[in-house]
Amino acid sequence: MASLARSALSTAVRASRVGGPSTVRAVAARSVPFARSIASGTPRLDAEVHAGAPLTQTNRAEITLRRFWKNAHIKEDDGGYLVTLDHRNLKTPSGTKLVVPANRRLLAILIANEWENQEQVLKQHALPLTSLASRAIDGLSDPKTREAVIDSLLSYLETDTICYPDEAPDALVRLQKEHWDPLFKWLKDKYGVTLNLAEGFSPANQDPATVEKLRSVIEGFDIWELAAFERAVYATKSFVIALALVTGRISANEAAQASHVEVASQIERWGEVEDTHDVDHQDIRRALGSVATLLAKV
Repeated sequence: MASLARSALSTAVRASRVGGPSTVRAVAARSVPFARSIASGTPRLDAEVHAGAPLTQTNRAEITLRRFWKNAHIKEDDGGYLVTLDHRNLKTPSGTKLVVPANRRLLAILIANEWENQEQVLKQHALPLTSLASRAIDGLSDPKTREAVIDSLLSYLETDTICYPDEAPDALVRLQKEHWDPLFKWLKDKYGVTLNLAEGFSPANQDPATVEKLRSVIEGFDIWELAAFERAVYATKSFVIALALVTGRISANEAAQASHVEVASQIERWGEVEDTHDVDHQDIRRALGSVATLLAKV
């Protein structure tokens, strides 16, 4: 008993070395009462039960990580397309039917293809379109969540990759001009805004009028476009590159190249690092390829 008490109390001590005083207080608040109960010989066990998400094909697969269906198909219903697993409708993690709009039949086919090509052990990274569609339906249909997401994405204007150009080496400067300068011009021509570039170690603070103009643009996105834009921003670390991709100004491959100019310049100078650069090359194209596919109205 004493050793367990000492172990619980030592957790707070270790926290001080990592997280500082605030972390210590948080950990101690949990650890000290438990340690005292152990030392007294009457351990206190606290448990809370929360209602979980309904069991659906999507989260059932996530839990078991095993294939439980034989075939995946699509069918027309509810004004769009449903994906079925052995004739059962595929649902989002929250239990909502995953209905793909009627003008995005290709998306429905490719989501079904993701599930059809799963092997006995589920590979979640091989379901990029399913996760993106679920994000649109589950997360971005709620007005409050939508507003919070838009606020979060606008904050990337201060840390946008293309707002931090370097003056050396030559290979990097050349790639920045090749991939970023056309985006600045496009932003000015299409939306009438010019972004401020970062100076020194300060963030790239943007004019309020610029932020509001770009806010009005993404507020006009439907749930599918906003889900695609969100993933593109996170993948590229760039509001502008993502906006150019979602609005059709550049392709997924061009967006990947624009977001990785620094890596490309390093490869030019020193060569490719196996299992690092090549993996990153494929990862970002998988993410941005799912964005382009979600947006295709075919």
